[in-house]
Amino acid sequence: MNAESYLKAGKIASQVREDARRKYHVGSTLFDVCEEVEAQIRTMGAQPAFPVNASLNEIAAHYTAEPNDETRVKEGDVLKIDIGVHIDGYIADTAVTVCYDPKFDALVKAAETALVEAVRMARVNTKASDIGKTIETIISRMGFKPIQNLSGHSLQQYTIHAGKSIPNVWTIGSSFTLQPSEAYAIEPFATTKDGMGVVREGKVRNIFGITSRKPSKDKCADELLEIIWNRYRTLPFALRWLTKVFDDEAKLRRTIEILVKKKNVHAYPILIEGHGKMVAQAEHTLIPNDGGSTVITL
Repeated sequence: MNAESYLKAGKIASQVREDARRKYHVGSTLFDVCEEVEAQIRTMGAQPAFPVNASLNEIAAHYTAEPNDETRVKEGDVLKIDIGVHIDGYIADTAVTVCYDPKFDALVKAAETALVEAVRMARVNTKASDIGKTIETIISRMGFKPIQNLSGHSLQQYTIHAGKSIPNVWTIGSSFTLQPSEAYAIEPFATTKDGMGVVREGKVRNIFGITSRKPSKDKCADELLEIIWNRYRTLPFALRWLTKVFDDEAKLRRTIEILVKKKNVHAYPILIEGHGKMVAQAEHTLIPNDGGSTVITL
């Protein structure tokens, strides 16, 4: 673990998140939201660990802007901005929900309060299942539902989801405990009481990640694969990042599809609340210690 890189990434992620929280996004396109956040990360001396997620309303996660995406943020929208920052592959992952309609303030507050309490209890040897119980208890007590099939996760160098999950609900059975040598993202998701409390996969897939560097036997696809590897390694990337290198967007899309079919690249589907209800998210990254945790994204 490189604690110094984690701390630097966390400091940048925190500032970028708070700037995004304060900004008035109504009328902005999702393309502008994503591009501006990512540009700020780069300007501050780091790199995006994944394409900024700008997920609206019932979309809980995994939506990033398409090239020249003209979807605009409206007055009543619930916008989740999920930000990843890395320095030398060491990742800080954080998120904020931005909304300008007071009727959703309590929903946003439920996710944020659950995060505060989960972070407060996190320390070396805390059970992940106990964190999930705290998140579920608080969100439910405030009149909302946690999303039970979304979770926090361990982080490793160049790996966002490093194999361990921190649930947002109480889970029965064996549970791992937090370790001092690891970083974890805790991210409560809350929906309304009439929501399903689970997400389903949508048809849109505009975030990708390399899963294999085995030659695809397609010259153009293999050349693109090498470019992606050199730029992003195993971290997720967006199609719009590559349009800055390739002028022919249609050809780029076809080539990405070849890599997906050959299983060189995984396409991440957007995740939608099962009953189409509003979703709020809050997230911090922390490194536990005996006295509590170092929350690098505070």
